Amino acid sequence: MIDFELSAEQKTLQERVREFADLELAPGAAQRDASGEFPARAVKKLQEMGFFGLIFPARYGGGGRDFVSYVTVVEELARVDASVTITLLAHTLCASHLDAFASHEQKERFLAPLARGEGLGAWALSEPEAGSDAGGIRTSAVSEEGGWRLDGKKYFISNGSRADTLVVMAVTDPHPGADGISAFIVPGAVEGLDKGKNLDKLGYRSSDTVALMLKKVRLPQEALIGPKNQGFPQAMQVLAAGRVGMAAMALGIGRACLEQSIDYLHRRSAFGHPIADFQALQWMVADMATELDAARLLTLRAARLKDRGVPFSREASMAKLYASEAAMRAALKAVQMHGGNGYTRAFPVERYFREAKLCEIGEGTSEIQRLVIARSLLKEGARQ
Repeated sequence: MIDFELSAEQKTLQERVREFADLELAPGAAQRDASGEFPARAVKKLQEMGFFGLIFPARYGGGGRDFVSYVTVVEELARVDASVTITLLAHTLCASHLDAFASHEQKERFLAPLARGEGLGAWALSEPEAGSDAGGIRTSAVSEEGGWRLDGKKYFISNGSRADTLVVMAVTDPHPGADGISAFIVPGAVEGLDKGKNLDKLGYRSSDTVALMLKKVRLPQEALIGPKNQGFPQAMQVLAAGRVGMAAMALGIGRACLEQSIDYLHRRSAFGHPIADFQALQWMVADMATELDAARLLTLRAARLKDRGVPFSREASMAKLYASEAAMRAALKAVQMHGGNGYTRAFPVERYFREAKLCEIGEGTSEIQRLVIARSLLKEGARQ
């Protein structure tokens, strides 16, 4: 049986993050979105508070907390500023890959600074021709002179231009396809790593999202994470946890839509009544709240399964699929309930609308999640 209630410790953490988000993130969120300014001050504070190392082992400087605590933090941050939140998610993908698959020596050198909040991480899988088809990457890693030479291009890399440490997937054996991919630790300041400008995005405009060019990037032999040609299964395991984080971010955005809409319905009047009196709008609120509660239960289930150390990939995809689409539906309703005001930047729901859309795309599109879920069910059925 899965307990969906937060513990007293988790509730205290939730309240702490909510207070920080309301006091520190909310006042500048709209301005940062408009200007594209990276939230460096907010990220630094979150690092100092231990949130960027929350789930990593204490022996490497982390907080040693469970994954339910992590998704609780993600939801509270995303309710106020999704750009800050996706910075945390991208960092966590990198650090999680190191935590799960790196050697002790690699962890001491590269994971520990990330867990202590002394550096920022990025995770580089996607390429211009390899998004949903992650196994189709073309960045190559050639063994030479006791080390490796990496060449290729990565795209849509969050934290890419600001990361102190990157985990980069590259092809080490071109013949088996996905079976020939390996993972490498790449220092952010290594020679040959060129970083593009922040992409002009629909949403998450103050997050750092860039293209990376690797031109004869030379790494030592020990930059390889785990065995050669095991990068793809490593990445799939990391992505499963990342999808639970993405579900929590979608949930936070959806909550913001609901809370802002309820507030607006009480303040706005039409035909001599607060529009909160109108049944059509009440039903929208009811649908939003119900779907978001369902999304939260799916997200907590996946997080608790991960904490138990049992398989959770299918449940992660279910949570990510439902939460992301529920957030998008909530954003659509929020804009509709705000009427013409919802189409202006004077109200935050237009930003939530832009942010919600990415949740249906990042960490695997909704279509990919449906494939993961269906194939898992069909495979399970074939064994019965």
